[in-house]
Amino acid sequence: MSYAVLAASLRSALQRQDTDAIRHLVAEMQLADLAEFIQHEQEDTTISLLDYLPMEQRASAFGYLEEETQSALAAEMKDATLAELMHFMDADERADLFKLLDEPRQQGLLRRLAHAEREDIRKLASYEEGTAGALMTSEYVAVPAEADVATALDKVRRTGPNAETIYQIYCVDDEGRLLGTLSLREMILANPKDTLTSLMTEELVVAKVDTPQEEVAKLISRYDLMALPVTNGGERLVGIVTYDDAMDVAEEEATEDMHKGVSVGKLEGSLRTASLFDLYRKRIVWLVLLVFANIFSGAGIAYFEETIEAYIALVFFLPLLVDSGGNAGSQAATLMVRGMATGDVRTRDWAKLLGREIFVAIGLGLTMALAVSVVGVFRAGTEIAMVVAMSMVLIVIMGSLIGMLLPFLLQRLRFDPATASAPLVTSIADGVGVLIYFAIATAVLGLPT
Repeated sequence: MSYAVLAASLRSALQRQDTDAIRHLVAEMQLADLAEFIQHEQEDTTISLLDYLPMEQRASAFGYLEEETQSALAAEMKDATLAELMHFMDADERADLFKLLDEPRQQGLLRRLAHAEREDIRKLASYEEGTAGALMTSEYVAVPAEADVATALDKVRRTGPNAETIYQIYCVDDEGRLLGTLSLREMILANPKDTLTSLMTEELVVAKVDTPQEEVAKLISRYDLMALPVTNGGERLVGIVTYDDAMDVAEEEATEDMHKGVSVGKLEGSLRTASLFDLYRKRIVWLVLLVFANIFSGAGIAYFEETIEAYIALVFFLPLLVDSGGNAGSQAATLMVRGMATGDVRTRDWAKLLGREIFVAIGLGLTMALAVSVVGVFRAGTEIAMVVAMSMVLIVIMGSLIGMLLPFLLQRLRFDPATASAPLVTSIADGVGVLIYFAIATAVLGLPT
């Protein structure tokens, strides 16, 4: 059955308090789907649903929940129950949950965990958020590089059940330094007496523990990796980042860029659980700043007040023109920001892209000028139509260049290019568009005596 059908059936069973049906439906649902369902339920309902699962499956489902939900549920659990749950969680998810707890709770849990788990949590929790170290898991398969295939496969069988993935095998020396890698497929098909050094690939794609997480996601995407090895300063293998974690990072970064693209600060947690004050606080700063930015547009209008009084028909075309410049700028900025985010565009490319953008903007401006000039002739006559057409060309060109160059400027100043958001580009383009429009109108039409 589909998730929608199972969710509806489970909600109905909960209303009837039919424990047999609830148990059956919980067992039938995928763990990710169950986590999605309980994400929207009350805490007591969520805990009761998780209780229907064996502890190992409960730990897996727990890992799919949002941080706010995990934190709330953990607060309702006894230390013994939470410690047992963490025992079955993946190493990286266990460390993430540990960091959500307050210090007294952390110390209480550490006393209930095995020594190896305590040390693993301390290590993973020590890395700075947003880095490969904080993202990686310590559950991987590493074998001695000098071992033969038969010996290595035996170790894979012994250590594989606890590993995040066994499809990529890492070859290390006696001190744990990463020397090479090979796939499980290559090992299975090889002669059992072959040594790993004769089979492994030494051309490695590796991240350091302090590599930013967005760079980790890019490396995994660029080289189509199942997992990316992570080393410390001494080239010692300390963990791996799997592709599913990289997908989560890519989604998080894309969401953050989209929020910046509409001048919204980074939300801690989900939109559904964010408080009213947090939503207000994340939006108000940029909106107030943009209000003052738009004052320049008003100042431009005030400066050309006499021209406007003499040719009141010009006001009809003002929103059309400035919006066209802002729209063209927003398009250009979005293309540049996305290109930078994916690595398709680099800072050194600005001159080449500037030349191309000029020609594209000219084409756009001329096409839009042709369309609006027809309206201008019927609405206000030939002279006004000429002013509007000339203004349209220059405003679209300037808007496009502002939108294209602003991300490069922000990157050069070490700001996030995503800050070159649509509202920011539009506000700047609006002010420039007002000045261009009325300057051309004053120069072409003049003022009546």
